[in-house]
Amino acid sequence: MGVFVFLPLVLPLSAWPIARLAEQHLHPRAATWLLTAVAGVLAVCSTLCLALLMVVGTAQLPGNPLPDGWSDPEVREAVPYDEVAGKVAIPALFVVLAACTRAAWRHHRVRRRATYVLAGLPAQSVAVLPDRTPYAYALPGRRGGRVVATTGMLEGLTSSERRALFAHERAHLSGRHHRFLLAVQLAARANPFLRPLRTAVSYTAERWADEEAAAAVGSRRVVARAIGKAALVSRGAPIATLAGFAVAGPVPRRVAALLGPAPVERVWPPASTTVGLAAWGAAAGATVSALSSANSAVTLFFILKAATPL
Repeated sequence: MGVFVFLPLVLPLSAWPIARLAEQHLHPRAATWLLTAVAGVLAVCSTLCLALLMVVGTAQLPGNPLPDGWSDPEVREAVPYDEVAGKVAIPALFVVLAACTRAAWRHHRVRRRATYVLAGLPAQSVAVLPDRTPYAYALPGRRGGRVVATTGMLEGLTSSERRALFAHERAHLSGRHHRFLLAVQLAARANPFLRPLRTAVSYTAERWADEEAAAAVGSRRVVARAIGKAALVSRGAPIATLAGFAVAGPVPRRVAALLGPAPVERVWPPASTTVGLAAWGAAAGATVSALSSANSAVTLFFILKAATPL
């Protein structure tokens, strides 16, 4: 395996250039899919890398339940710096698994609590809560989900701006944006180098819904005005893995994008552009990471199989 086993841990750095460029130059739908796919592949590969290193590290511990042959010098030579890397990988993998489990459980718990709160309301696609606190978000569900908004949010918007709000949240539901947001949240917890991609997807998912709302309402300016008003008072979604109408941070960029021309829809940017080169670089990094992980896993499997007494 050699040093290739360590590559998946650092190859997420190759995706940093595409994170910001995709926000600016790709259609939000294409950017969301691309960045989420790259983040997912890199996160799985880096976690597999830790698992492989943990096997070697665990075999060195006295009293471990693994076969004695797994700690033979021939096995340990397959991983460079096995004494340090193997032992460090054990707590690192547990931290990754605990962080991902906590994020997934929190997402499930918030969805379950929100569904419980809305259980007494009429079964409609829009749930308006009598709450003076202004917020609105998309709550996914088995039957397509619901748009949740409070009276405090709706009172500050005109009728056309309310339509923009509802169209925006319906776009989140129809596009299943919560899945993209949850995927990049888990990826960022699996490897901290993937945090820029998590931030980028949080922005591109909102831009995706902005463009869908603008098409539904027929006015980009109305959507921009609704986002600007809501951002001044909104608390946003109850958790980062649920899409909210207006959250702090990227709102000025979203408004500026809506006041400009609609983005060009492309599945993949031209290779002759800066964003195209960055996209190919990120794709190459993800491919090398996957191949390195697969090669290391297969190699270690055959080594451990040969070292296991019959």
